[in-house]
Amino acid sequence: MSVDEQQVGGTHYKDMPIQPWVVMEAMLTHEEFVGHLKGCVIKYSMRAGKKADSDDHGKLQHYIDKLRQVQAGREWV
Repeated sequence: MSVDEQQVGGTHYKDMPIQPWVVMEAMLTHEEFVGHLKGCVIKYSMRAGKKADSDDHGKLQHYIDKLRQVQAGREWV
């Protein structure tokens, strides 16, 4: 399953006609989008284990996977 087909903690993004990070990637520069993903990695790594009933470790891994995918797609630039 691709990173875009996965969602941790529900289906609220997958149920949308287009996922928010697809829109962000289209509207932001590559550097801005990478910065957003890195910010989410920092947020979920710092929050992990502190919010009840939240799979922050799973969300952290999901953002790491998306960041790797985005960076791998731009290695030629």
